[in-house]
Amino acid sequence: MTYLVFQFERLPTASGEMLVVTDEEGLLRALDWQDCKARMHKLLRLHYGANNVRLDRRRPASAARRSIEAYLAGDLPAIDKVPVKTGGTAFQREVWAALRTIPAGKTVSYGALAGQLDRPKAVRAVGLATGANPVGVVVPCHRVIGANASLTGYGGGLQRKRWLLEHEGVRLSGR
Repeated sequence: MTYLVFQFERLPTASGEMLVVTDEEGLLRALDWQDCKARMHKLLRLHYGANNVRLDRRRPASAARRSIEAYLAGDLPAIDKVPVKTGGTAFQREVWAALRTIPAGKTVSYGALAGQLDRPKAVRAVGLATGANPVGVVVPCHRVIGANASLTGYGGGLQRKRWLLEHEGVRLSGR
C-alpha cells in the first residue's frame, strides 16, 4: 500500500499545544490543537483515506511552523502566505479560499461569507464547510461569527476562538 507521508510537529502556544502537519513539499495539510487530535485525525482520514496517511516527526521546524510561530508572536500577516493543500469538496475549498481573504483583526458573519460567495441562501452549508476546515488558524475559520456578532462554533472551542480573535486585536463584547 502506498502511504501519504506527512510530517508532524508540536508547537506550544499560550492556548495549548498545536499540531502542525505538512507534506513532503512543505505544504500545510492539517493544523489543530492537541486536545482536538481525534478531530484532526478524523479530517485527515476523511480527506485522504482511512489508511493512507502516515505521520512522521519532523526536524528541523517546517516553514509553516515558523510562520505560525511568527503569527503567535504578533506578526499577524505571517500566516497569510503559508501554502496549504487540502482535500475536501470543490465547495469546501471555495469556502476555505474565501476564509483566507478575511484579514487579521476583522470578522464576518456566516451570512456575509455566503453572500461573498454569491450563495446567500447557503449559510448553513458555509457553516458546515467552515467546520470541516482541516487547517484552522491559517485558514482563519475563527474569524467567522454569528449574525448577531456572537461567537459561534469553533473546533478548538469558543475559548480559543476568543483568544485568537483577541490576539488579532478584535474587540469582543460580552466576556
